[in-house]
Amino acid sequence: MVIIIGIISGIITALGLGGGAVLIVGLTLLLGIEQRVAQSVNLLFFIPTAITAIILNSKRGLIRWKTAVPIIIADTICAGIGASLATKIDVVILKKMFGIFLGIIAIYEIYSLIKPYIIDKIRNNKDINRKNSMDIKKEEQK
Repeated sequence: MVIIIGIISGIITALGLGGGAVLIVGLTLLLGIEQRVAQSVNLLFFIPTAITAIILNSKRGLIRWKTAVPIIIADTICAGIGASLATKIDVVILKKMFGIFLGIIAIYEIYSLIKPYIIDKIRNNKDINRKNSMDIKKEEQK
């Protein structure tokens, strides 16, 4: 089961879809591993996958280093703070925080999927209203 979770997490990570979240959920729900331990395993999992992704994406010219470096610096500083906090927060609260985080990500992803449909619908309604308005003006001119 651990290997299957690793394979699924690795594929999802390679696609840039948050394999770490899948790994944590898999470890906690399927294997019953404590949240803190699962998050620590996720950090170890992230190192080789991140190195691989950096190498491949760098070769393809997909990394904007001027943007990435300040983020890396801030992230590195804050990672220590976050790791320290995670050891002091009750596991139940940590699980709830993780669940809320996943919920926010899910809402955002759903919204980003339906946003083009909503924009298209609004544009179509404007076009219909504009056409109706032009038809009314033509009727008035007669």
